[in-house]
Order: sequence, then structure tokens, then C-alpha cells
Amino acid sequence: MMNWLVTVSSVLLCLLLLPMRLPGMELAGIAPNWLLIWVVAWSIKRTAVQGAIAGVIVGLLQDGMTAPVPSHTLSFALVGIMTARLHKQRYLQEDFISVALIVFGMAALAEVMMAAQISIWSAAISGKYTATTSNFGEIWTYYQRIALASAIVSSLWAPVVYYPLNRWWKKMKD
Repeated sequence: MMNWLVTVSSVLLCLLLLPMRLPGMELAGIAPNWLLIWVVAWSIKRTAVQGAIAGVIVGLLQDGMTAPVPSHTLSFALVGIMTARLHKQRYLQEDFISVALIVFGMAALAEVMMAAQISIWSAAISGKYTATTSNFGEIWTYYQRIALASAIVSSLWAPVVYYPLNRWWKKMKD
């Protein structure tokens, strides 16, 4: 019971941190993606299915705070699956550097998923199902900057979320 309380509280804390812009926490106007960091921290020691479920739940929570289009659910589910698969195949260890690198890659992946959804969505609402190349170019150019800034900032702040949660989950497992 206490484990679930701490886990749910940590998700809610990350959810509350999303709109906050504290000094020194931003890079090019982009703040850390706290929920993505949480999904990576959760998925490292779990199965791909558990990572996907956590990603879907956290994605729906973030969509509830922001706009449902583009959805964060798909990207967070993919992040949960990919992180669990990386650990299962022993491509990584559980140290801060590995976690920061995983968060960096997963943040970039999540932003690419968002850019793809925006590209498809903008084509659909314009009445054309074939969007212009310039529209895609603008979206992808903009999201390259967002992806890089989000990946850097999120990976730098990843140990702040990962370390206490990892210690707690390890304590509950023992």
C-alpha cells in the first residue's frame, strides 16, 4: 500500500512540476519533461508491458493538463517499451550516466513522435491529406530545437527523479 502511495505521489509531483519554470531549470525556454523522466525511471526495472501501461497512464494525465492533440500517450508508451527492452537486453547499467543517456534518447524520440503527430494533424485539419513540404519543413525545423533542448535539460535533471525512486523501489523489493 505504501509503495503505491509513493509511486502515485511521485507521478503527481512530476505532473505538478511540468508547468513550473524555476530559475536555472530551462534551456531555450524548454523545461525538463518530468513525466518522461518518471516513465524511464519506472520502466528500467520492469517489463515492456508494464512500461507501456505506465506510459499510457502518464501520457493521458499529461494530455489532460494540455491539449489532447497531439497526444503524449503514444510517445510515452513507446518510451516505456523501449526503456524496458534496453534494460532487458542488458545494453545498459543502472547508474546515473546510463539513465541520463536513456532519458536523452527517449526525450528526442518522444519529441519526434510529437512532431510526426503535429505534421499529420495539420495536414488533416487543412482539408488536405497531403500536406505541403514547406509545412512539414517548418514543423520539423521547429521540433529539432525543441527535441535537442528537451533532451539536454531532461537528461540533466533525470537523476533528481531516478535516484530517490530507484532507492525506494529497491527498498520495497527487498
